[in-house]
Parts: sequence; C-alpha cells; structure tokens
Amino acid sequence: MKKNAKFALLIVLILGTLAWIGTSAVSSTKSYYKTISEVQTLNDNARSERLRVAGDIQTGSIHKNGPETDFTLTQEHQTLKVAYTGEDPLPDTFRDGAQALAEGKLGADGVFRANHIQAKCSSKYQSKPGQAPAGLKPVTASKASL
Repeated sequence: MKKNAKFALLIVLILGTLAWIGTSAVSSTKSYYKTISEVQTLNDNARSERLRVAGDIQTGSIHKNGPETDFTLTQEHQTLKVAYTGEDPLPDTFRDGAQALAEGKLGADGVFRANHIQAKCSSKYQSKPGQAPAGLKPVTASKASL
C-alpha cells in the first residue's frame, strides 16, 4: 500500500471512531420531558427511552429502603411512584411538598426508575407578592429630588 493510502485510511478510521463515540454519547444522555399523565400512557417502545418527569413530592411518601429511596410525585391530581437508586445523595431541599425532577426510565411494573433527582428551591427564598425581598431598604422620595 502506498504511504498516502495508509494515511488516508488511518484518518478515515479515526474520524469514524470519533463520530461513533459522539453519536452514542449523545443518544445515551438525551432524555425527553413528559408529564405524569403522558408517562402513564407510554407504549412499550417508549418505556425504554430516558425520560424526565416533574412534580410535587407527595406528603408522607418518602421511604428509604437501603440504597433505594421510594417516593410519589403528584401533578394535577395524577401520581407516579418513583424509585431512586442513583449514586448522588438526594438534595437538601428534597422533602415533602417540594418540587422535584426525576430522570430515568419507566419500568414494566409502572414504577419510574430514577437515577438522577433534582429538587427545586422552596418558595421560602422568594418574597411575598407586593413586598420587597428581605435586606432591601425601601426607597423614599424627598421633595428636594422631585
């Protein structure tokens, strides 16, 4: 084989390998956002895809079973049982009534198997409507500046 042909073959092999790694990495990390009612109506093919589901954590539904944490998400009177077995610890804001985002796959038994959980910050960090956030001083207009 000529030197240029060997070099071209090597370049094609490297570019093909990089393209394969890139497409497999993208397809394995993509996930689609679905509502709880959409998740419950998925067909068998869609159950194998990675999904994201958001909802409020139902009061009293958090139970630790060894490395697994079970809880229920609610959204517009729909519920979804979730089993979290991820490696990361659960967020500090993960508690009853908090909003959470679960990422994983729906099992054949109807339980959502999550391997990543995000909990949204609670509303205690937000000011009430019509009030200034804590720490801000109200501005008063003086007659001299008008």
